[in-house]
Amino acid sequence: MNGLRIQLWSYNYDPEPTGIGPVSKSLAEGLRDLGHDVRVVAAHPHYPEPRWGQRLTPYREVRNGVPVLRLPLWIGRSSAAQRYRQELSFMAAQFAALPTLGRPDIIISASPSFPALLPAIVNVRARRVPWLLWLHDLLPDGATSSGLVDDASPIIKLARLLERASYRRADQIVVLSSAFTRNLVAKNVPDGKIRLIFDPATRTPRVENGSFRHSAAPLRVLSMGNIGYSQGLTPLVSSFERALDRAALDVELRITGNGLAAADVRKEIRSDRVKMLGVVDDDDLEDELRSADVALVSQNHHGAEFNIPSKIMNFMMYGLPVLAAVNPDSEVARIVEKSGGGWVVDSGAPDTFPTKLVDLAASRDDIAHRGGLAQQYAARHFSQEGFATQFDELIREMVAAWR
Repeated sequence: MNGLRIQLWSYNYDPEPTGIGPVSKSLAEGLRDLGHDVRVVAAHPHYPEPRWGQRLTPYREVRNGVPVLRLPLWIGRSSAAQRYRQELSFMAAQFAALPTLGRPDIIISASPSFPALLPAIVNVRARRVPWLLWLHDLLPDGATSSGLVDDASPIIKLARLLERASYRRADQIVVLSSAFTRNLVAKNVPDGKIRLIFDPATRTPRVENGSFRHSAAPLRVLSMGNIGYSQGLTPLVSSFERALDRAALDVELRITGNGLAAADVRKEIRSDRVKMLGVVDDDDLEDELRSADVALVSQNHHGAEFNIPSKIMNFMMYGLPVLAAVNPDSEVARIVEKSGGGWVVDSGAPDTFPTKLVDLAASRDDIAHRGGLAQQYAARHFSQEGFATQFDELIREMVAAWR
């Protein structure tokens, strides 16, 4: 089978620096490099903050050799109502664009955006093409678990209907963790329809085997990416500051990114040992990654595990050992423990976070050792080449079966 015509529908795409955007870029370019004709349907860039302005009409561009159709978006994320409006505006723009999209050999839909699954269902039925659903979040589970929406609300009931319809209609579903698989199987999705493919590291160090700190004081801990409620950074920063009040903690916590909970996190800062840097450009992020000693990955679950942060892959590829403040039974904890590339503390007990930092500040040799293990694990499991190859094999199987 020669190269296929692939449409990748992704709410987020390059040049967005964090989240799903870089991962979708990696998939599109990886499949293109394997000989496929890949075309992306995406929203106007907007995440994690609307730094690219607003566009009222669709437009086309080519990003690193990949054609992209950009659809307009009514941008806003400061309230639940604005988030609904933003995603529904993307869904409406997708419906309007359907007649212009043509018939590919296969459609891949990245979710979220969750409402965007409805035009995808309509399109694959009308075009009679196979559909690969690529789940980055388990929605609506994420909305109810984070407390944004009540589980008994009419919106969630409608979302559950769309969720079930999507799982029935999808020919295959790619998930990011074994916890996702268990969640879908519990919802009566056939196990044979589910494929586990980890997200890749979307960044690699610009200088191989360059020097990382691992020795200078204070210990530098880096958090990056979205600062939402599900990350649970607020209680961790609060606990960190309380620990500083009690004792000299030779640690600096540096936080890049932005999000709905950023203001809450900022309110907890009372010292110069916590730096909130906002969304930084690529060069500055490279400097932060290369000057950090330890990476922080945090999750506040409140029940179901509904996503796995792609930042863990990038941290490990940089040889940064991961301090995971998460549910100890989560997929993040499993990766950290299996790789040996870090440590796990319970996000439900925030005071364990600064306690662990005290230990790490006196354990530079252990930091360097676990950083090496993290990088070795990432090279084996999170490479961009392996990621694209797994998708290539799956979509060829799907198209062959469909034909």
